[in-house]
Amino acid sequence: MILLISLTIAIIFGAGAFLILQRNLIRIVIGVILISNAANLYIIAAGLSRGEPPIYPLPEGAQVSDPLVQAMVLTAIVISSSIAAILLALVYRLYVSHDTLDLEEISRAERRAAERLDSGESLDDRESSEGRPEREERP
Repeated sequence: MILLISLTIAIIFGAGAFLILQRNLIRIVIGVILISNAANLYIIAAGLSRGEPPIYPLPEGAQVSDPLVQAMVLTAIVISSSIAAILLALVYRLYVSHDTLDLEEISRAERRAAERLDSGESLDDRESSEGRPEREERP
């Protein structure tokens, strides 16, 4: 049973690490979520030992799991879901501003913008020189 749990955690962690190395921002966010889930499974698996009940004594032969491990994982789930929400909001803002989710294209666009700002060209000149129509104001 321990081997099966260990392999499951390793596969989930490996899939998350693979996704983090991709260029698409959505895949990176999914990779972060998978790695945090693998960490939660690892914490639960580490706390599988049985012990005495912390407060109320149970009848002889009854087994109780450690509530501290469950509380830690519950806290980790809340934190990881908050981080996922923030990352998805950042990815959305990047998509709105750059019209792409590819890290290479975003990096190139940011380098071009930094070079133009260093040369003294304003941001309004950039939009007219690229030949793209200016963006409409969104409500």
